[in-house]
Amino acid sequence: MEIPLQINFRNMEPSAAVEARVREKAKKLEQYFHHLTSCRVVVEAPHRHQRKGKIYHVRIEMGVPRKPELVVSNEREENHAHEDVYIAIRDAFATAERQLRNYSEKMEGKTNRRLPPDPG
Repeated sequence: MEIPLQINFRNMEPSAAVEARVREKAKKLEQYFHHLTSCRVVVEAPHRHQRKGKIYHVRIEMGVPRKPELVVSNEREENHAHEDVYIAIRDAFATAERQLRNYSEKMEGKTNRRLPPDPG
C-alpha cells in the first residue's frame, strides 16, 4: 500500500486486539489486488441510546487506481451477529475481498458475461 493503513474507532475506546484483527485482515486485501493505494477502516460502536442490541458498524474505504474509492459499509444492516465486533470485521472484510476481486477482474478484462445460448 502506498499510504499506510488508517484505523479509527468511534464511540468506543481503541482496542489493541481489534486493531490487530483489522491489520491482519487488511494485509490479506493486497493478495486480491496488488495495486491497493490506501485503506481506511472505521470501527464504530452503536450509540448507547439504541433500543436494539449493540450492533457494531465497520466501514472500509479502499483506494484503487482509476476509481475514486471502493467502499464497504455495513451501517444499514441489522445483523445481530454484528453484536460481536470481530464478526462485524470479518463480514466487512469478506465483502471488501469480493469487491477487490471483481474490480481486479474488470481491470484485467475478465468479465462474468455468459455466452448466448447456441441456436442449434
